[in-house]
Amino acid sequence: MIDLNADLGEGFGHWRLTDDERLLSVVTSANVACGFHAGDAATMRRVCELAAERGVRIGAQVSYRDLAGFGRRAMEVPPEELAAEVAYQIGALEVFARAAGSRVSYVKPHGALYNRVVHDERQAEAVVDGVLLADAALPVLGLPGSRFLEVAEKAGLPVVTEAFADRAYTEEGTLVPRGRDGAVVTDPDTVVERSVSLARFGVVPSHSGRDIPVRARSLCLHGDTPGAVALARRVRGALESSGIRVGAFA
Repeated sequence: MIDLNADLGEGFGHWRLTDDERLLSVVTSANVACGFHAGDAATMRRVCELAAERGVRIGAQVSYRDLAGFGRRAMEVPPEELAAEVAYQIGALEVFARAAGSRVSYVKPHGALYNRVVHDERQAEAVVDGVLLADAALPVLGLPGSRFLEVAEKAGLPVVTEAFADRAYTEEGTLVPRGRDGAVVTDPDTVVERSVSLARFGVVPSHSGRDIPVRARSLCLHGDTPGAVALARRVRGALESSGIRVGAFA
C-alpha cells in the first residue's frame, strides 16, 4: 500500500496556485501550507473543510517564514525560534482542521527547510522540538535516511518515509537542487513509470542513470506543476492497475 500526498493551499488571498478541490479527489494526504511560505487563514480553513469532506488526511506543511521566496530560500533561524514557529504553524492549522471535524494527522517540512534538515542536525532538532511542543504523537514525513527522521525517531515521534516521482535524485538518495537542469521530471509518462517503480520495487533512477533504493510509504505529487491534476489521476490509476492499494498512512 502507498499513500499519495500533495502540497495544497499554496495560494494567498485572491491568488491561487494549486487546484485544491480536484487534487483532493485523488490524493490521500494533504500537506497544507500554514501561512509561512504560502497560504492564509481563509485558504487553510477552506482546504481543511474540503479535505475533511473527502476523508483526506490533513498534514501541516511547515516552513521558514518566507512568503516572498515561497519558502525556498536558505535562511538562518535560531533553533529556539524555529521550534516555536513550527509549533505555531501546526497550532494554526489544527484550529481549522478541528473546526472541519478532522485534525492535523502529520507534519512535513517544506522547501528549503525540508532540504536543510536532511543534513543539518541542529535544524532537524529544532523542527522536532516544535512538533513535540504541538503534539508528541504526530507522525513526521520526510526523506529516507535524513537527519530529520533519525532525530524524530530518537525523540519518539512516528516517522514516515516519502519519495518523489517527479524529482531527480542524486546517487546518495537526496533530491537534486531545483536550480540544476533536470531537477524536475516533466515528462508525464516518465513520472507514471517512476511512481509504479517506487511503490512496487522501491527503486528509482538517479540523475546519472543508476538505480538507487528509495523505500517509501508515501509518494509526493506536486500540485504546482502544469497538468498536476491529470498527472495525479494517471499516477493513481497506474498504481491501482498494478495491484498497489492507495491509502493514507495516518
